[in-house]
Amino acid sequence: MSASEPQSILIVEDDERLATLTQEYLQKNGFTVAVEPDGRNAISRIVEEQPSLVILDLMLPGADGFTVCRSVRNDYRGPILMLTARSDDVDQILGLEIGADDYVSKPAKPRVLLARVQSLLRRSTQDVDLTAVAPETEQTLEFATLVIDNSRREAWRDGEEIELTSAEFDLLWLLASNSGRILSREEIFSELRGIEYDGQDRSVDVRISRIRSKIGDDPIHPRRIKTIRSKGYLFVKEV
Repeated sequence: MSASEPQSILIVEDDERLATLTQEYLQKNGFTVAVEPDGRNAISRIVEEQPSLVILDLMLPGADGFTVCRSVRNDYRGPILMLTARSDDVDQILGLEIGADDYVSKPAKPRVLLARVQSLLRRSTQDVDLTAVAPETEQTLEFATLVIDNSRREAWRDGEEIELTSAEFDLLWLLASNSGRILSREEIFSELRGIEYDGQDRSVDVRISRIRSKIGDDPIHPRRIKTIRSKGYLFVKEV
C-alpha cells in the first residue's frame, strides 16, 4: 500500500445500524471501510482481502467472533480489535488468548474506537518507536537461541519463526529492548496502548503468558520473562 492510499478496515458486525454508523464515522476520518455481517464469510474475506485492520464483534451469525479470530490468526498478520460486552472480563481475556490485539467494550464511543484503531495501525506500520524508553537502539536482538528483529517484526527460536500477533511482538520487543530493567504495567500500557493502566486490565498478563510459551520459557517458573511482584516484568538477558 502506498503512503497516499487510505488504510482499509473490515467491520464484522451483524447489527446493521451500528455497523453503518461506525463505517460512516471511520470513512469521515480517512479510512476505506467495508462491512461483513456474517462470521463465516468474514473468515474468508479477512484472509483473502488482508485489510489493514479488523473490527470484530463477538455475537455473529455463521461463526462467532472467537471462531473468526482463531480461524484467521495464522493467515492474517494485521491487528484485530475485538468488541466485547461492557464488563465481561472472560470475553476480553479469551479474545486476547486466541490472538486479538486489543478490545473495546460495547457500546463503544466513536472517539474511543477511533483512538484505538489509530493506535493499532500506528503500531502495525511502525509509525511509533516502541523503544522510546529503551536504552538499546539495535533493530535485532539475540538472546541465546532467541532472535528478535524489529525491522522485520519477526522473531525466531532455534532458527524457527515464532508465530506472534502484532501486539505480542510489540510487547516482546519492548521487554527485550529493555532487558535487565523492570517495566511496570503502567509503563507498558502507556507505551503500547497509549492509555493509563486502570489497575484491573489483565491484557498484559495474558500476553506475557502467551509469549512465554512461544519462546520456550517455563510458564510455572519463568527464567526469561520474570514477574516481579508489585513492580512489573523483567526480561532477563542471560539465563
